[in-house]
Amino acid sequence: MSKFTKLPVLAAAALAAASGVANAQTFDLQSVFGLNVPSIGPSPQLWAARVNEMTDGAVTINVHGAGDFVPPFEVFGAVSSGALQMGFDWIGYWAQQIPVANLIGSMPFGPTPDIALGWMFQGGGLEIIQRAYDPFNVKVLPCHLVGAEAGGWFNREINTPADLQGLNMRIAGLGGMAMARLGANTQLVPAGEIFLSLETGRIDAAEFSAPQLDVGFGFQRVTQYYYFPGWHQPSSWDSIIINMDVWNGLDERTQDIMTEACQANIAYNLGDQVNSQAAAIATIREAGTDVRRFPDEVLVALREASDEVLDEQAAQDPIFAEALASLRSYMDSVGEWSTLQALPAR
Repeated sequence: MSKFTKLPVLAAAALAAASGVANAQTFDLQSVFGLNVPSIGPSPQLWAARVNEMTDGAVTINVHGAGDFVPPFEVFGAVSSGALQMGFDWIGYWAQQIPVANLIGSMPFGPTPDIALGWMFQGGGLEIIQRAYDPFNVKVLPCHLVGAEAGGWFNREINTPADLQGLNMRIAGLGGMAMARLGANTQLVPAGEIFLSLETGRIDAAEFSAPQLDVGFGFQRVTQYYYFPGWHQPSSWDSIIINMDVWNGLDERTQDIMTEACQANIAYNLGDQVNSQAAAIATIREAGTDVRRFPDEVLVALREASDEVLDEQAAQDPIFAEALASLRSYMDSVGEWSTLQALPAR
């Protein structure tokens, strides 16, 4: 077991006190997720453990689960106001306040995780995004790169775009807008309510995440089909958000450590996700759920609808427009590398 897997906060604090750490600091962080959610749940705890160790116990971050201080969807506002010092999120949840968060949280037919990583830290992405957060007094640290999701769980067979007409589906972000353009009735159902909504027929379909996470919610027990690919979210970001006054109160070394701890978190979680999907898909099949790919005809229609949605959103917000243009340009410029390196199928 990794030394970062478990590091009790009280023990870390006691160690810092016993070793006489000067200027020891303690902060509270609330996640939008329950801490027991696979992969995403423990992520802020792993980050906090890394920060504690890298600062030799000088910084302790007490990580709290969804709802411990404020409701999950109020974490951003609480961090912005200073009511919370730190939060952990899926970036797309804050799209109403920060339109570009929708793009970074879920760009339909967007970058794969490796390209998303390059754009964020080497292609100027983070600088663009931070400008959108500045008016809210929030520092954003991309800290968990989520790989491609599944296309979703369905109790209706999808063979043509017409089959999306009237579909009641839980789907968030820009992908939801694209689905709605093709006639689906979309809504955002909290994670803890998805199973019951599918079981009772309140919704016909739902996307949540990758198989690793989905299987733990038991959706395979109440659906017939599990569709791929995750066209709506080929990659996405979760982040640590920090009240800017708190961030500015940290010395430069601590800021660098928090940033580097996020880099380590990203690498750890990408490996964990790759390692976990095959077993999850096998479990889903064993439950009797039919694992399928969307027909190409459906994917073509979704891409066309997605491009229309992206262009419309860009016309409404200049930072969204800048980020979209930057991402599209980056995907094109680095895409040749993947094309040149592509190997023939077996």
